[in-house]
Amino acid sequence: MMNTMTTDELTIAIAVPLESEHVERIRAVDPSITVLYEPELLPPERFPADHSGDPDFKRTPEQEERYWSMLNKAQVLYGFPNENPAGLARIAKSNPHLQWIHAMAAGAGGAVKASGLDSETLQKFKVTTSAGVHALPLAEFAALGILNGFKRSAELAQDQAAKVWPELRTPTKLVNGSQLVITGLGEIGLETARIARALGMKVSGTKRNIEAIEGINEVADNQGLAGLLASADAVVNTLPGTPYTEKLFNHEIFSAMKPGTVLVNVGRGTVIDEEALLEALDNGQVSYACLDVFAVEPLPQESPLWNHPKVMVSPHTSALSAAENRLIAERFVSNLRTFLDGGELPHLVDTVHFY
Repeated sequence: MMNTMTTDELTIAIAVPLESEHVERIRAVDPSITVLYEPELLPPERFPADHSGDPDFKRTPEQEERYWSMLNKAQVLYGFPNENPAGLARIAKSNPHLQWIHAMAAGAGGAVKASGLDSETLQKFKVTTSAGVHALPLAEFAALGILNGFKRSAELAQDQAAKVWPELRTPTKLVNGSQLVITGLGEIGLETARIARALGMKVSGTKRNIEAIEGINEVADNQGLAGLLASADAVVNTLPGTPYTEKLFNHEIFSAMKPGTVLVNVGRGTVIDEEALLEALDNGQVSYACLDVFAVEPLPQESPLWNHPKVMVSPHTSALSAAENRLIAERFVSNLRTFLDGGELPHLVDTVHFY
């Protein structure tokens, strides 16, 4: 949908914690826009890009009223209110002027779905994601996972902790010349492929719409995943959580893998059947799993993944970097210029498939 609003009517509200320097960058996009920013109404960040802010922060009743009044004056929001699905649901119902919300997450579709808003309401405004901003840190983390698996870092750490110097020396695998499969050849997947190729890996992968991609040896859809995995030494998942990706990595897919495959997940935890993964780890189909995301988060204390000797648990932090707020603000500024000029916004949440 093309934007039909004239710029002299446009008000933007900052709904999540953001440094003032980035707010000024947004204000500088066009002299005719108004940016509403009241930092005292926003929870302080505990770390860079802490979009939810300190959970102990509480607004007074007067501040709460001011917060929602500010948001209801805007046609554009920077962030979901209170950075949660309930905030999204509330603003969608209370703000009749709302045209566009820019989400902090790359995979904001899950939060949109969790808001419970019906399709008619979701057609009244656009939601864009910060997809691409996190591509480099996620790709670097994926490379870490591949190297950890190939170079046996988990076993080395165990030997070091036990002060064991093995009598028999165990060789490691060369990354150079090995085969990598990436599920999800979007921005994160393609950045992962770039780094993997720099390490000398041969890369294939999956995409919903099959098409030739420069530097990718073979592209298939999810139906062809098992065939790709038969010769893969490592697999990196970047897919979002949707009904179509739910437990994509199941017993059948793990069985199709070459024994000893290294698995990295920087997409969504629901893409992997964790019971099937544990079985694959125990029978050797998967030699090592580097996991940044899980089906339930935080990962339950009773999960056997915590203590599995072949698993690295990362608490969904691999996308974080000190530069994240700046990068998201730059993405929003670019999108805002497109919006003001009447262009099509990129990285829209699909309100049917929720990715």
